[in-house]
Amino acid sequence: MKELREKRGMTQEELARALGVTRQTIIAIEKGKYDPSLKLALKIARFFGVRVEDVFEVEE
Repeated sequence: MKELREKRGMTQEELARALGVTRQTIIAIEKGKYDPSLKLALKIARFFGVRVEDVFEVEE
């Protein structure tokens, strides 16, 4: 997610506002310390125009 955010030239704060979450949530997701809900994962993927699997590792 960090790579996608940086490609758009966005700060963590800007992404957080766009997704309706806190900057702390973005930080935790980017550091791998927090797995977003399915709803938020889908929202992130849609925001960047990619599949959820392109943003997050999906364990088989």
